[in-house]
Amino acid sequence: MEVLLEPYIYEGGAYKHGLIIELLEDLGGYLVQKIPSGSEIMLILLIPKDDIQHIEKLAKKMLGTLVKSQLTGVEVAVISPTLASHHLPHSSCDIAEHLRRDGANTNMIGLARGMGRNVSLSLDYERKLINEHDIALFTLGNFSDCIINKKPKLFNGIKIPIVVTGFPIISVEDISGATVYVENLGRTSHRLRKKNELSALDNMNKKVSLLVEKMREDLSRDPLTILPARVMNEIQNQIPEINDAFTPSSVTLQLDGLRVKLPYDEYHERVGNIEFDEGFILSDKAEISRSKMKNYILVKMFRESNM
Repeated sequence: MEVLLEPYIYEGGAYKHGLIIELLEDLGGYLVQKIPSGSEIMLILLIPKDDIQHIEKLAKKMLGTLVKSQLTGVEVAVISPTLASHHLPHSSCDIAEHLRRDGANTNMIGLARGMGRNVSLSLDYERKLINEHDIALFTLGNFSDCIINKKPKLFNGIKIPIVVTGFPIISVEDISGATVYVENLGRTSHRLRKKNELSALDNMNKKVSLLVEKMREDLSRDPLTILPARVMNEIQNQIPEINDAFTPSSVTLQLDGLRVKLPYDEYHERVGNIEFDEGFILSDKAEISRSKMKNYILVKMFRESNM
């Protein structure tokens, strides 16, 4: 039976931070990412639920902070209708950054044809790329007519939950295909630094976290055959080349899988042949496919009901 893991972020001094990692490994948890910044360090952790108090005690002793991070292990596609300046301003970058502060991995995507009302659509390649993520977040604008009547065309073919941001206060029920709507986040020509803008970003993270909580509850009803965090750990141990990959988050966790940032043709068989103590290999428990992102490797775990 897999251990129930809770996502947390530790922030503190870099000195002796290895003690946190050693204790985490002893408890059966996983280090998702380590982000150094001068003399400070941020550790994104998955901690066994019954042992959180041990990490909290050590973090307090080391004068660091340990806070729950609901978005850890979630990959979000932050999507702008086009790459044009009126669609991809500062706000999209601030939205992606604010999600990352709560542990999410974000990829920014600018669609090829999201402009005029009659030609607003997404390409098949773009839809497949977006569907590789856990959540699709569309950063829309300031006009309710555009958000309600025009932009939902972009949602066609998207199979994952859709979050929409925009300025007007409207109901999510009015936006066809949307799961969550976050108001007061329209297009701006400046960084989102005002008090009301920061409150809107916090509200966005809260709503996305509630959505993720529901998605995790759905997973608990029909669990994955193997935890993505455990697969990440085995990939790092059995394929050492991943540790030399020149890319952030070389193994990116998702709710139901992970993205391995190695060339598919060269490494997909080795990833599929990752061995586990129980005697099975990864391809017995997951689908290994070519990602639409830079020819990476996409791993999606099977559900227990599919085995």
